[in-house]
Amino acid sequence: MLKKYWNRGSRQKTITIIGVVVLIALLFFLRDDYQPFLLWIRKFIFVILVIGLVLFFGLRSFRNSVGVGRRIGILALLVLFFGSLYYIGWHFKMYDYMKTYNVFNHLNKVQINELPLTQNERIQPLRNIFSMANESVGETKDVSLPHLVRVDGENRWTMAIQPSEKYTMQQISENTEEIFSVSSTSPFPRFSSENRIPVTFSIGESLKFSRNTYHAVVQRFNIFQLFTMEPGDTFYMKNDSGKWVEVVSLIKCKGFFFPYPTFGGVMVIDSGKHDFNDYVERILIGKGTYISPEEMKNHPFLTKQNTLSEKVSRLQAESLKFLGGFTDPLPWKMQTAVKIPDMPDDQNEQPFVTDFNFEGVDAKAYNGLYHWFGLEPIGDERTSLAYSVFVPADGTDKLYYYDHAARKQGYAGVSAMPLKIIESRKEVDWSVNKPVEFRPYIKDIAGRRRMFFLGTVSAVKEYSKKFDGSATPDLALIDSEYRDVIWIDVKHPSQWDKTVYDQLNEAWRASEGIGYYYDEVKTPSDLDMMQKEMDSIQSIPKVNANTDQIKKLQRQIDSLKSVEN
Repeated sequence: MLKKYWNRGSRQKTITIIGVVVLIALLFFLRDDYQPFLLWIRKFIFVILVIGLVLFFGLRSFRNSVGVGRRIGILALLVLFFGSLYYIGWHFKMYDYMKTYNVFNHLNKVQINELPLTQNERIQPLRNIFSMANESVGETKDVSLPHLVRVDGENRWTMAIQPSEKYTMQQISENTEEIFSVSSTSPFPRFSSENRIPVTFSIGESLKFSRNTYHAVVQRFNIFQLFTMEPGDTFYMKNDSGKWVEVVSLIKCKGFFFPYPTFGGVMVIDSGKHDFNDYVERILIGKGTYISPEEMKNHPFLTKQNTLSEKVSRLQAESLKFLGGFTDPLPWKMQTAVKIPDMPDDQNEQPFVTDFNFEGVDAKAYNGLYHWFGLEPIGDERTSLAYSVFVPADGTDKLYYYDHAARKQGYAGVSAMPLKIIESRKEVDWSVNKPVEFRPYIKDIAGRRRMFFLGTVSAVKEYSKKFDGSATPDLALIDSEYRDVIWIDVKHPSQWDKTVYDQLNEAWRASEGIGYYYDEVKTPSDLDMMQKEMDSIQSIPKVNANTDQIKKLQRQIDSLKSVEN
């Protein structure tokens, strides 16, 4: 048809050439708009090929069949095949099942025999930080979702102050000109000038068209990356030169049979104002410098950092349900199958980004930020802690897990924590107060490594989707083994372990036979020996042999004083 139109004359040839040029230009300039379709084809390439082959041979057989009955039979088989494919693959989520199994098979799993310690405890949950940040900006500004990153050796919440999505013209014309950088370990997060960093980004999460982070990154992809990559979470941090940069985590699709997402590196976008040269670069080749997972070790600011998309880490943690075998998560077995518990009242689901110290646990694991998951048995009524999972937040190709169930520790899981908090303070109106974000708190206390959950009580208005952040929130530690709730002083983190010991030491002593700690002696071992000896000896009051003589002399002195008077 196109050939006939081409041969009709010079005018038609001109129109055809112009049309082809325009089509090629549109395919080039609008690749960020149709890229999700290319990625969809890549994700379901195996299923698409199977469906295509079945349709090809089925329809060919249908056309070559003479009898009506045979044709009806072929159509019935096709309907049965596609109906079964949909029912098993999507309704029963067998496609996701196979994709997760692929993740499990390609995962570099390392089982550890001891829990790592937590350090640099973050006081506020993510949604409280987000709420307080929004309280500190004007009507025409929005705040991007906070992320916990390492800045100048300190863990901080960083987020962009960007043009509001309510005002389209500002999204088109303005830049992102400020960043919040708030300490995560401070009980008093301040969003004032010293934590409000002036830095300009012409690319932003809320900006429009080619200035949008998603579109700018996709425009930067090469032809192969268009089929395999997608942007994930956006982080704000300092590079090795001390300049603020925008780091976009990339998700790479791997595999042919049931492709699965993995960490694909990062795209680093430098700060800078919007100008004509910037506009031309964005339109033609996008913005950002691609750094592959293999090259990240050459950039110190990206190591031991939080750059991994939570979409990837969640699927990796969920894949541990296959530790008992391929068929274990199926409904008729489920002996060791586990899940990531979802908390209906918590606006920030797992993972919880936490700072861990792996010294003495695994020599090859770094000390720094990890995505932590507390996996529980797959049943809704089961709330025990089955596995603690530690996914390196910088995308390192490893996953560390600790098997609580195999050790029969009987720890309570994350989903059991809200009721523990509610039960401990019945006088609180829990319809407007929600216990949220139970991140791990692991410390060596009283001679043993103990695991707690650090939870925060956040206020929320009825029918509201935002928590009311407080500079001094109510914090509680819940012992996952003894199930006791210890309310702690948010202003004095250095006293938390002592507060825990003061409340639970008698229970530990009766159950575990521990010694005495936190007394004014230098070594607990010496104190334990002395205290045990004293406990086995009955206390005998001391008697002074000169008591009677002292009393007699005292009476004589008193009589002389009376005579003198």
